Amino acid sequence: MVKVITYGTYDLLHYGHIRLLERAKALGDYLIVGVTADDFDKTRGKINVQQSLMERIEAVQNTGIADEIIVEEYEGQKIDDIRKNNIDIFTVGSDWKGKFDYLNEYCQVIYLDRTEGVSSTEIRAENREIELGLIGDSAFLNKVFEESKYVNGLKVSALQTKKSSIMNKELRKCSRNRVIDDSDAIYIRSKPTLHYNQIKNALMTGKHVLCESPISLNMKQTEELFSLAREKKLVLMEAIKTAYATAFSRLILLIKGGKIGDIVSIDATCTSLNKTDWHGICEWAPTALLPIFELLGTNFEKKIITHLDENGVDLFTKIDFVFDNAVASIKVGDGVKSEGELIISGTKGYLYIPAPWWKTDYFEIRYENSNDNQRYFYQLDGEGIRYELVAFSRAIESGKVISNIKYETSIAISKIMEDYFTKKDIKYI
Repeated sequence: MVKVITYGTYDLLHYGHIRLLERAKALGDYLIVGVTADDFDKTRGKINVQQSLMERIEAVQNTGIADEIIVEEYEGQKIDDIRKNNIDIFTVGSDWKGKFDYLNEYCQVIYLDRTEGVSSTEIRAENREIELGLIGDSAFLNKVFEESKYVNGLKVSALQTKKSSIMNKELRKCSRNRVIDDSDAIYIRSKPTLHYNQIKNALMTGKHVLCESPISLNMKQTEELFSLAREKKLVLMEAIKTAYATAFSRLILLIKGGKIGDIVSIDATCTSLNKTDWHGICEWAPTALLPIFELLGTNFEKKIITHLDENGVDLFTKIDFVFDNAVASIKVGDGVKSEGELIISGTKGYLYIPAPWWKTDYFEIRYENSNDNQRYFYQLDGEGIRYELVAFSRAIESGKVISNIKYETSIAISKIMEDYFTKKDIKYI
């Protein structure tokens, strides 16, 4: 029996895919089809895939062509699969010609001509691009602009900022005063004191919004904005790029699955000596609070805010939380430097992410017996910005907001900000 194997993403399965699978099957007696996992696609830059892994597997299965379907999850898996399954022929489309010649050492490699005039990329491109407007006075918008180029179906078309940047050259024809009118969706990276009015204005004019955290500095205002978005059937999402990093998503799932037992303590530190025009607590606290609220919830019994400033400048803030069966602490600041690590302690072991943990692509789960320690690595491209832009554009296209940040987390972050600026539960040092 001649065994054949092929791989692909199979996003928005079309006639070209089916024809390629039919020709692959005709090369032998038994066809194995490898469908690439979402995470592996991200490492190859394919972050514009619109269907989930299960949807793509089901689509391939429904063709009735594959005798067996497997999931491709890591670099080098093709060699492992060929050896394990005693493959005779590896085949793939001719647009990869030469790329897999190294597999000739293990089996015969055949490149098949692709069906002309059809591709998933073209099908996605047929949908009208989402015109994204950028609002704010931060150089961070340069990163957003560059990362948007990796997201299919999303185009930055308007800019409103007082700061000069490379974007001004490429967007020089855009009306800076009509950014909301000229866009389908808005990305906001302005001072948090401006968020409420800017978000409300955008929603009232029918625009989707992705806003840097915090959504606002008042809990009731944040609740009002989410309610307004639901009423108008618009997408309002909070932008904390760490939440969209693959490694962070995986560690949340592992911990919730009991990998370190019951959580007893969470300690998150985010500090920098690079001053910004934001308060340090606004710059860093949402990120530091993210793992606490996502894992322990938001119903803490007590909190204590300890704060240090110098001539009115926000240098350092420490917030301690007491939950029913756990404690947590964050240290954030733009004037005091500390090790930017995340440690989550449990009854069986602990999870450790080295600095800077908010840009994590690597973490460890450590146990009493070091031989049981496990290390995890997930490639991170664009600091997670492109991934949150993908989630935002998918939510707009589907009309369903499946955010990596819980609604309750967003509300709790705003409440912490409100308490801080109204000086509730604050001790000064």
